[in-house]
Amino acid sequence: MRIISRKTLKDFWEKHANAEAALRSWFHETKHADWNSFADIKAHYRSADALPGNRVVFNIKGNTYRLIVRIHFNTRIVFIRSIGTHADYDKIDATEI
Repeated sequence: MRIISRKTLKDFWEKHANAEAALRSWFHETKHADWNSFADIKAHYRSADALPGNRVVFNIKGNTYRLIVRIHFNTRIVFIRSIGTHADYDKIDATEI
């Protein structure tokens, strides 16, 4: 999968150093993934949640952080839409991001 943009993750882990290892791991796994549907994601990430519009929420570092992405399965592109703490996630409408 092609991920846009790694810089968003890097900017986040520079502010939240304890998220770096988990985000690097997610990035590496996703880059080498072959996802054709949400079922493929769920098979590897049991706690991932599907949202409307091909959005997926990943729990990062034991649900300390939440990563929202939008996936275009046909072009194999993952767009990072938001990363934040669990409290930050509760303040937004993830279906609109």
